[in-house]
Amino acid sequence: MNCYNCGCRLSHHDFCTACGADVGLYKRIMNISNLYYNEGLEKATVRDLTGAVTSLRQSLKFNKNNIDARNLLGLVYFEMGEVVAALSEWVISKNMRPQKNVADDYIGMVQSNASRLESINATIKKYNQALVYCNQDSKDLAIIQLKKVLSLNPKFVRAHQLLALLYIDSEQWDKAKRELVKCCNIDTNNTQTLRYMKIVDAVLEPDEGVRGDGKRKNEEAVRYQSDNEIIIQPLNVKEPKRSGVGTLFNVAIGLVIGLAAMYFLVLPASISAEKEKANDQVKQISAQLDVKTSTIAELEAERNDLEDQITTLQNELEGYVGEGGTLKVFDGLMDASKGYIETGDVLATANYLEEIDETIDISKTSAAFQELYAALFAKIGPEVSAHYYTIGYQAYKDELYDEAITNLLQAVKYDANNRDALFNLANAYKRSEDKENALATYQKVIELFPGTQSANRSQKYIDELNAQ
Repeated sequence: MNCYNCGCRLSHHDFCTACGADVGLYKRIMNISNLYYNEGLEKATVRDLTGAVTSLRQSLKFNKNNIDARNLLGLVYFEMGEVVAALSEWVISKNMRPQKNVADDYIGMVQSNASRLESINATIKKYNQALVYCNQDSKDLAIIQLKKVLSLNPKFVRAHQLLALLYIDSEQWDKAKRELVKCCNIDTNNTQTLRYMKIVDAVLEPDEGVRGDGKRKNEEAVRYQSDNEIIIQPLNVKEPKRSGVGTLFNVAIGLVIGLAAMYFLVLPASISAEKEKANDQVKQISAQLDVKTSTIAELEAERNDLEDQITTLQNELEGYVGEGGTLKVFDGLMDASKGYIETGDVLATANYLEEIDETIDISKTSAAFQELYAALFAKIGPEVSAHYYTIGYQAYKDELYDEAITNLLQAVKYDANNRDALFNLANAYKRSEDKENALATYQKVIELFPGTQSANRSQKYIDELNAQ
């Protein structure tokens, strides 16, 4: 045991010989934690798993860093079928002591086996579904789910208990006892299991009282018990002799009574048994129908999911290979690049880029696509801008202002530094009496080309427009 203050090894004294800290209470707490750990270990050895959980939890309350107690608690949980709780304890243990911890082996044992993990997940889902069926009063479906759970995890104590409780509710006492016996084999001292077992034993083995064994009480009488009646038969008492006619008469009466008893007792019981058997068959068929209905519903849901996935994939495929799809757009950009390299025709290349702009949003494409597009645009931009400027300026001089605006906008688009195109665009807006766009464009000339003659004239025109 080490000192909590300095980590030095403690002696038999109630103080640390290294730092002088008072460790009397600390040693007592550590000893109590170890005592509970040893108690839990003893209980786990004799399969008193519930008692072991209680003792180990007490041990961890006194010393949460008791790695041995935490690892053993995880093993006990794992043995009871509580895999999630076991993994939680082992993960906490591993975080407390990352090196030289057997919890690593336990976690690896579970996580390294993909089929075991899938089985654990399926067990949890099916057990939760069984609880939902119980809340919905669908007890037959709950029993089916629990049987599936136990086929995947036979040591799941809570599943055995819930299945036994459902059998008790449906008065299937023998099946309930079989499940409870399995619980006892796993956890011998589980309070819940013992309480259910007491209920089942009270039905299967009722107290019938003390039966007599025919002891002779005295020399004059013999006393014995038949069912719930005590019969005393005197000794040395001879029955009177009966005649043959009386005997025949008694035999006839006995036959009549026997036939009547058969008609009123045996026959109704047989009919009742057959009805009960038929009802059981109806219940079984109903349960099978419910299971098939549930399976059909699950398959239909899976089919709908698959159809939705197929539709989504088809839409994605159409987005790649359909009209205006990504691959088509990439082909267009490749054609534009190839055409420019082979012919140097900037206008044809510009037409390709215009088609790409109309098809997709460039900002949502890949980085490589944007880089190639920007490089090609920058390469042809000045020439295309000059072309559109020539056409636009000629239209402006011819007082065709709408045509001039269209071409000058293209010139500015392909070369934002084309000062003449931007200035004449503002003039075209002014001449077409579009005051708002004229002011905005003149202001842009001032911002982009400050100190130039175009900027000075733009400021003059702004003042004139504002004064109008």
